Amino acid sequence: MSSLAGKTLFITGASRGIGLAIALRAARDGANVAIAAKTAEPHPKLPGTIYSAAREIEDAGGRALPLTVDVRDEDQVAQALAQTAAHFGGIDIVVNNASAIALGGSQHIDMKRFDLMHQVNARGSYMTAKLAFSYLAKAENPHVLMLAPPLDMKEKWFAAHTAYSMAKFGMSLAVLGLAGEFRPAGVAVNALWPRTTIATAAVNNLLGGEKLMRASRKPDIMADAAHAIFCSPSRELTGQFLIDDVILAAQGVTEFDAYRVDPTSPLAPDFFVPEDTPVPQGVSLKALV
Repeated sequence: MSSLAGKTLFITGASRGIGLAIALRAARDGANVAIAAKTAEPHPKLPGTIYSAAREIEDAGGRALPLTVDVRDEDQVAQALAQTAAHFGGIDIVVNNASAIALGGSQHIDMKRFDLMHQVNARGSYMTAKLAFSYLAKAENPHVLMLAPPLDMKEKWFAAHTAYSMAKFGMSLAVLGLAGEFRPAGVAVNALWPRTTIATAAVNNLLGGEKLMRASRKPDIMADAAHAIFCSPSRELTGQFLIDDVILAAQGVTEFDAYRVDPTSPLAPDFFVPEDTPVPQGVSLKALV
């Protein structure tokens, strides 16, 4: 399969960033996309709402269903999944993209922020996959994709931001377990993570501002990698922790420089990428000029 035409995607946090990029890539194939996100009204510091995302998806050639959803709320998630299945006739793909981030050590992260990250990241992703299973099990080539890191359990990934790392690795543990649980039904569960930082609002507002944005890749690389995963047979590709450029290289991609925001800036490695991750042909973190 090389196209997502007619497929239905349920994407959490799809009003902006990587979630929206994945939605738009699917929309160009003629897919249906449920935008499950909290932002219904414009935010002063964050671009996009579920309604502006819906317009972009439809302009790209897809069909959109904007849904106001807090992934911490079980009833809201269950209702949104039911609405999506009723509206489009089923669900083929679930993308757990919604995430909360607060960096800092134990003395700087209060328990309210700790709880938020675990409720959105680990619990929200697990719950969405759990509630979506009955719909996915009826699909022809069903996939669950977590935007979660490889399980590289080293101190360096935890020491500076234990709370955040626990929440993100909680998503990864869900991939490990649910892949085995869902395998007999033919429902794939995989994780996708970027080699470098990705130019999103979170990077701009919380991590490094304009300088780090220039040192990042565009969300398109994650969207193209996700598309490659969704077009793979679900019974053959599951339980994997995939890096964006590695999965694209496996599809024959050798040109990665077009994904850079600024070719004159060296690329910034993201958290959690294992040291032994293979570097595909055509990939360099150095500045091009």
